[in-house]
Amino acid sequence: MSIRATHRALLGRLLPDDEPDDLAVRQGQFHIVVIGSDRVVCLPRTRAAAARLPQRAAALRALAGLDLGFRTPEPLLRGGVHDTDEAPFLVLGRIPGEPLQADALNDARVFDAVAAQYAMLLSGLARAGTDETVRAVLPQAPADRWRLFAENVRAELFQLMSDSGRLRAGRELTALDGLPHLTRAVVHGDLGAENVLWEWTHGLPRLSGVLDWDDVALGDPAEDFAAIGAGYGPELLERVLALGGWSNHGLLTRIAAIRGTFALQQALYAIRDGDEAELADGLAGYR
Repeated sequence: MSIRATHRALLGRLLPDDEPDDLAVRQGQFHIVVIGSDRVVCLPRTRAAAARLPQRAAALRALAGLDLGFRTPEPLLRGGVHDTDEAPFLVLGRIPGEPLQADALNDARVFDAVAAQYAMLLSGLARAGTDETVRAVLPQAPADRWRLFAENVRAELFQLMSDSGRLRAGRELTALDGLPHLTRAVVHGDLGAENVLWEWTHGLPRLSGVLDWDDVALGDPAEDFAAIGAGYGPELLERVLALGGWSNHGLLTRIAAIRGTFALQQALYAIRDGDEAELADGLAGYR
């Protein structure tokens, strides 16, 4: 049965101006998102994701108060977290726009426009990391984050891998040794192409907003650079780094090390949330 059918009454109440059968539905790692005409409803896929809804709403309220140069989802209503008779949900204001199609970057003018706006986006997050209101709300990446991550991958995921998969994962985890503890910037944590929205004006895309701030924290901007490289390729990443004046050997080393963990991060989140589909996808290269 579809999510529109199982939650028909709830969606009818939260999205009264929309016909339930016409609502678009997208599935992310942590939430099923039902898209209305002017707002969206986030339905957690697991109990763990539901428990994180209050923290997610607080972070979004802090970000909404900043001038980042792009829009972030504004939390409008939250419910069901402590009510067993109603499904947990978070209602957000809808941001116009769509993710950019990869082949759009084949146009040189589009490539330049996108690179410039990604540089603006990362600069905005760096500035936000100095705002005391934001720093009071967002968590800081812990100093032992990568050490604990490596230990947890070995303890929870290695048994699910082939011998060659464990060798590959071991190399990727070793690359994390010695990464510095940085908390100078707001880090989105999942800045994949599907979470960045664009509108088109006169044949060029304009960055309209950024979605899915579940992993936001004060940390190392190398994480977001790594996601840009993974989503759009090394050429766009190199241009973004150059435009922002960020290119240096230390940053490039951190980007490469962090990018190598993306599949393992997905798998570790998934096994803890009980999400078999995401776990299988994350471990596909290790079996």
